[in-house]
Amino acid sequence: MHYIQRELRLSPYRRGFHLITQDVIRALPELAMVQQGLLHVFIKHSSASLTINENADPTVRGDFERFFNRAVPENEPYYQHTDEGPDDMPAHLKASLLGSSVTVPVTAGRLNLGTWQGIYLGEHRDHASGRTLVLTLHGS
Repeated sequence: MHYIQRELRLSPYRRGFHLITQDVIRALPELAMVQQGLLHVFIKHSSASLTINENADPTVRGDFERFFNRAVPENEPYYQHTDEGPDDMPAHLKASLLGSSVTVPVTAGRLNLGTWQGIYLGEHRDHASGRTLVLTLHGS
C-alpha cells in the first residue's frame, strides 16, 4: 500500500459553498495509478468546512448558504467570541456542524463519488484568505 500526502492551497473564495472536486483531482495526478484506495481531505482551518453533496445544480449551494445562515445567525447576544467580527463565531459553529474532513473511495484511478456528488468547501467568513487542505491518498 502506498501513501501520498500533500497540501493544497486554495485561492480565496467568497462566503458560501464552492465545488472544489476538480482542484483536489488536479493536485493529485497519482490518483490515476490507484486501483483501490481512499482519499482523505482535511481542512486546516476552524472557520471553514468540507462536505460532499449535489454537484450539478448550483441552487443547492445557495440553499446551503441560506440554511446555515438562518440556523447559525450572526450577532447573537450570547456570543462571547466576537473580536474578529460578527461572522467569526458563526463560522466556527458552521465548521463544527459540517466537519473538517471528508473521505472518498478511490476505484480504478478515479474518485468513486456518486453521479451527482462533489466535494464542497464551505467558506463561512466574509473576508477569508485562501484555505489549506491536506490531501492524503492511500491505496494500491
